[in-house]
Amino acid sequence: MLLETIQSPADLKNLSQGQLPQLAEEIRTFLLQTVSETGGHLGSNLGAVELTLALHYCFSTPQDKIVWDVGHQAYTHKLLTGRRDCFSSQRQYKGISGFPKRSESEHDAFGVGHSSTSISAALGMAVANDLDQRKNHAIAVIGDGSLTGGIAFEGLNQAGHLKKNLIVVLNDNEMSISKNVGAFSAFISRKMTTRRVRDLKREMQGLLANIPAFGKDILQFAKRAENSLKGFLTPGALFEALGFDYIGPLDGHDLPGLIEVFNSASDYEGPLLVHVMTTKGKGYRPAEETPDKFHGVGAFDLSTGKAPAKATALSYTEVFGRTMVELASLDPKVVAITAAMPDGTGLNFFREALPDRFFDVGIAEQHGVCFAAGLAADGYKPVAAIYSTFMQRAYDQVFHDVCLQHLPVVIAMDRGGLVGDDGPTHHGVFDFSFLRHLPGLTIMAPKDENELRHMLKTALSLNGPVALRYPRGAGYGVTLDQELKVLPTGRGELLREGSDLTIVAIGATVIPALQAAEALAGQGINAGVINARFVKPLDAALILEQARSTGRLITVEENALQGGFGSAVLELLHDNNAEQVKVKRLGIPDRYIEQGPQAQLRKDVGIDADGIAAAALALMNTERKES
Repeated sequence: MLLETIQSPADLKNLSQGQLPQLAEEIRTFLLQTVSETGGHLGSNLGAVELTLALHYCFSTPQDKIVWDVGHQAYTHKLLTGRRDCFSSQRQYKGISGFPKRSESEHDAFGVGHSSTSISAALGMAVANDLDQRKNHAIAVIGDGSLTGGIAFEGLNQAGHLKKNLIVVLNDNEMSISKNVGAFSAFISRKMTTRRVRDLKREMQGLLANIPAFGKDILQFAKRAENSLKGFLTPGALFEALGFDYIGPLDGHDLPGLIEVFNSASDYEGPLLVHVMTTKGKGYRPAEETPDKFHGVGAFDLSTGKAPAKATALSYTEVFGRTMVELASLDPKVVAITAAMPDGTGLNFFREALPDRFFDVGIAEQHGVCFAAGLAADGYKPVAAIYSTFMQRAYDQVFHDVCLQHLPVVIAMDRGGLVGDDGPTHHGVFDFSFLRHLPGLTIMAPKDENELRHMLKTALSLNGPVALRYPRGAGYGVTLDQELKVLPTGRGELLREGSDLTIVAIGATVIPALQAAEALAGQGINAGVINARFVKPLDAALILEQARSTGRLITVEENALQGGFGSAVLELLHDNNAEQVKVKRLGIPDRYIEQGPQAQLRKDVGIDADGIAAAALALMNTERKES
């Protein structure tokens, strides 16, 4: 087994080019066997095997920096950089990350998880090379989907302006290109990158420029002719307009061709874009035939490609998606927006039922929110469904384009709270904190999937901006009401009366709070439970009444403690001269939470039923000691 001999990229260089195809097949087999057991991002990684081998064969990390955009395609990179033996722990509790991570390996040049950052980061490294007078290389590997992100074009724009030595590899697994044109273009591109041809081109340019009277005109004509030919044969005109030399499209599974181009590119001067065509799911038929189903997967049967059946309740995502269709069928002004995640947000149901009112803006959250604001300004009721962690990218649009103009845009934030295996880049634990200070924004979170339905109807009924936040995964299996109702804005509900203390919970922490109250009752402690429902506006009357009645308050949220829901309750108590109430806040501590099962992570930070009960006991015992 060749793979077993590779502990670092240096070991890879000991292999002959003729051995690399065998290594590629061994890597695919390893990835399939491992990911079918652990889950992970499969399709993109199967498609990037040869590309990764060629990059590490031609360049030398960590001196050369390879920045993997998002990191969905970096599994082969991890295998080649000393993590094969622990790879089965990727995305597992206390295991290695599913994404490149600087603290994990010196070969991980930049930590990633969100899309479209690679070009900007690699350009920074290219400038650092220039300032330090190093001859090292900076390479950004970005997918065609990530290239839709605005920051990617901002990076391309500056790179073309600065003219530093930067290689951008566009890993394109979506575009369809004719085999003949693609093969011819790949051949021409490889030949045009050789040092001999580049030197000849520079000599000819110098010669033509020095011809008296007509030289400059001939040179301009030659450049126009070259650009016209390349524009006809290749899709590189856009990149060349941004100041890049363009090579491609190349077959991303042709190892000799890739190695030839990357070896030539290694001594290229200025910004260069190498366009590589790959097949998502390469080598595994189920993934090739349905690549969308094998982007991010759980454990599955390798022989069939199917996941084991699970008897679970409907997910919050599905309940949201189906409720959207239900409400939009009754109101022609309701439209749905997603940022390249129709299936992940449940809007695939909307797309199928009401395609004319469904809009996928690509990986462009900022544009998506501003686009929603434009629709709202002209009388529509847009719902922008975006994962909580990705909504961080559109903060200014929420402020400037939505809230400042008081437009009725509903921001549906899926994956609010701890999401599990994807870890700190994907945990949606900051949204309460970065949204609740915006004037005029209503923020709510349901205790279960049935309340999510009512909250969505409520959100669409309000004539102003709303943020609706709900967790990843299955609901509780509660009965879904057929008739939807509008909840009174800023009103919580008292789920349990208490005399010793009050637990004020929001969203996914409400049911655990009820479970904790039951456990406390067995120990003689009478705990009340409030389902706050709204982070903003708070139900001031209910919270203050129960706080003053019991004298002890515990707030629970699946959000950062700094500036979150608990902070809002503290502000409420302070502003109403109720500082004498003893308060304990539970939530996400001031650190980044690693990957792991959601239940385990909630236990670790003390917001499951046991943690809430323990905090209540500690609060009671502290007061008894003080007295």
